[in-house]
Amino acid sequence: MRRRKSAVSDPTELLQTPLHALHVELGARMVPFAGYSMPVQYPAGLMAEHYHTRNAAGLFDVSHMGQLTLSGSDAAAAFESLMPVDVIGLGVNKQRYGLLLNDAGGIIDDLMFVNRGSDIFVIVNGACKHGDLTHIQARIGGRCTVTPQFDRALLALQGPQAVTALQRLLPGVEQLVFMTGAAFTWNGADVFVTRSGYTGEDGFEISVPGERAEAFARALLAQPEVQPVGLGARNSLRLEAGLCLYGNDIDTTTTPVEAALNWAMQKVRRTGGERAGGFPGADRVLGQLDGTVALTRKRVGLIALERVPVREHTELHNTAGETIGEVTSGLLGPTADKPVAIGYVAPGFATVGTRVNAIVRGKAVPMEVAPMPFVPNRYYRG
Repeated sequence: MRRRKSAVSDPTELLQTPLHALHVELGARMVPFAGYSMPVQYPAGLMAEHYHTRNAAGLFDVSHMGQLTLSGSDAAAAFESLMPVDVIGLGVNKQRYGLLLNDAGGIIDDLMFVNRGSDIFVIVNGACKHGDLTHIQARIGGRCTVTPQFDRALLALQGPQAVTALQRLLPGVEQLVFMTGAAFTWNGADVFVTRSGYTGEDGFEISVPGERAEAFARALLAQPEVQPVGLGARNSLRLEAGLCLYGNDIDTTTTPVEAALNWAMQKVRRTGGERAGGFPGADRVLGQLDGTVALTRKRVGLIALERVPVREHTELHNTAGETIGEVTSGLLGPTADKPVAIGYVAPGFATVGTRVNAIVRGKAVPMEVAPMPFVPNRYYRG
């Protein structure tokens, strides 16, 4: 097995995940992504991989993402000071979606975190992980111990048959429900599993030691329900689920309210809540939530009324031909069977049912603001 390189002498050289040799063996087409060589698709192709995940179980290598732990008696309060999210009140073995903000309320990164009792386990985006680590250590490193675990691999097993396949390897994993996690042992290796993922399907994210990742992935691929899936289908699946891709749909210039992520900010952190504010950019973010600070744009879902895919960076116009926004993600949704997109529009055009035009190669393609997800979520809540 080829181990992931811990450093590169040439900054243009791509890193490899612990599963790189397996991807090559399986015939994957590899592309640069977040500084890594990653599989965009396998010989079956994007459409087949997308449908297989929706109907059975798809295995994704997401080892480019960053894993770290926060430990110490003040870890929860310290981490909460960086985000408009309830960390202190999160129960043991419960997972939550979080947003690291800059001092202007812009999103440095979106992440997942689990209260494991002994520590807080955090998963951040691959392209942001080194910056996130520096930011977290600089802001709260004096209040808790911040430990990177960038040598661990991360696999995502997604789809309605994911639980059937995974419980053969990890008996008891079927007892987890959406947004919970637990520790397991597989052939002597410590494995941590959460029942979550970024496809809109039931599924799991599995943290495993890097040196055991290939063996674990091969054991999963030996299950009849499981096929490998690349970045291409991962993108189409998450877009149909109405989920943001960092760098496309959210970044340091967008606030959680502009990004329509109000649901991720619990009442206890909002104005009037027991622990309101106290996070970077709180005045702006809470003001936008309360309506005392005006929004200039809002993230919305869009469906094209003609069968024309509308891609990222496409301008959006009102019916008078004035620019009112931009598409940030878009494609022909395989399961939705129609062109779907995420974008930002001026607030006056954010109501579901509003008609706008996307300008594709100089032609106006009619679109309609639509609720998300575009395909119903199927998370397992027990």
